[in-house]
Amino acid sequence: MALRHAVLAALLDGEFSGYQLAKGFDIGVANFWHALPQQLYAELARLEGEGLLSGREIVQEGRPNKRVFQVTEAGFAELERFAAASAKPSFIRDDLLVKVQAVDDIPAAPVIAQLRERAAVAEAKTEVLGKLLRRLRGDLDEEDFLRTGRRIGPYLTCRRGLAFERETREWCLWAVESLVGRESLRRESE
Repeated sequence: MALRHAVLAALLDGEFSGYQLAKGFDIGVANFWHALPQQLYAELARLEGEGLLSGREIVQEGRPNKRVFQVTEAGFAELERFAAASAKPSFIRDDLLVKVQAVDDIPAAPVIAQLRERAAVAEAKTEVLGKLLRRLRGDLDEEDFLRTGRRIGPYLTCRRGLAFERETREWCLWAVESLVGRESLRRESE
């Protein structure tokens, strides 16, 4: 997947400025695709240049003008092509896991501290994603929303992000417990 597809998918909810898109990435899309604001702005310009987005300028009083974008028919066609292509398997690429892999031969304390930090970040993300899910669902319970909701794609990806963050938190705390236990045994045997 390229950033282009994540941007096109994020713009399916309507017309957004680059700033609004960046905020949306931080909240909803970031659980499966990370991009810096400058990457998003550059991608918006590319997509507009390719005719996959259309942009228009909004004149604002007392504030700088802003440019908003929406997906064109060609952009929808690109998303359809992308959706029909086989998805590559996902993989984990995480510096913290490299540190855990090496923990038998390096001091464990900084790794344990980083695992605790990661668990805390994951916990905070679960709270944010839980609120986002409730906002997306509105007054409907999950079953009714999934059956009748207008757009369930963002909801489904948010649920995946929530499951990922919960599992990350659980694994980090389990790894901390394991490493602390080994450190205690090591100290007792010295």
